[in-house]
Amino acid sequence: MTFDEKTTTPYAALLLRVTMGAMFLAHGLLLKVMTFGLPGTMGFFGSLGYPPVFGAIVAIAEIAGGIALILGVWTRLVSLLFLPIMIGATIQHLPAGWLFSAQGGGWEFPAFWTLALVVQAGLGAGAHALDVNRLLGRSATTEARA
Repeated sequence: MTFDEKTTTPYAALLLRVTMGAMFLAHGLLLKVMTFGLPGTMGFFGSLGYPPVFGAIVAIAEIAGGIALILGVWTRLVSLLFLPIMIGATIQHLPAGWLFSAQGGGWEFPAFWTLALVVQAGLGAGAHALDVNRLLGRSATTEARA
């Protein structure tokens, strides 16, 4: 096996996609739904001055988007749709400073996650992605070939 861009990029995109998908799934399902519950998550968003329903929307988006990333479905679109959520999280954590272990959490992790989503959107789904169009009997999409 040669280690060149053409050979390794699809697998790098796969690794990034599945890792971020698992993280979003864990963040949405395990933290927001199973730990805090939707009412708790909605209350937290309300305490920050956002409409409480945004808490439920973000939790559901993280779960659905995480699954989509893991499967490689609509990867570019999902990555771009996550950007406002992650930019909002970064802004929310700015006052706490750099370290995520600080009181209130730091901003470096959501900022990194935001940039990783931009990279994923640029790379596409990579290797072993499900192609919804092919599953529905249509021609393959450009993203699935990327």
